[in-house]
Amino acid sequence: MDLQQILETTLPGMGYELVDVELTAQGILRVFIDKEGGITVEDCATVSNHLSRVFMVEDVDYKHLEISSPGLDRPLKKAADFVRFTGSMVKLKTRLPVDGQKNFIGRIESFDEAAQTIVLAFDGKTAQIELSNVDKARIKPEFKF
Repeated sequence: MDLQQILETTLPGMGYELVDVELTAQGILRVFIDKEGGITVEDCATVSNHLSRVFMVEDVDYKHLEISSPGLDRPLKKAADFVRFTGSMVKLKTRLPVDGQKNFIGRIESFDEAAQTIVLAFDGKTAQIELSNVDKARIKPEFKF
């Protein structure tokens, strides 16, 4: 079983969502998790302890394990992310230009699961962006005072 499969199998059973995983050249394994209501330090410790044992059994090679929240500017990668964060502001970069541009800051209006298309409202306009054309997307935190 590969690392991605191990995490996608283990974390949901613990009540967490796998947001992202990185393995650096120095052997640092970073696992970003989320759950409804956010992540606490205790969540990180619980997941770290559990994954350390799982990785030992599965013989996953790493030097240091880091468990973290994705932060306020959480990356959006999967279709489910765009569905969950419909209505949120995002910073999005496409692989190929859409209506002559590749960088967008706007609000997710909707996500068409059948067509795998994001409807993004920005600068008084809307654009339909195919999920396969998304290079990077992150939540753009909004602060209300």
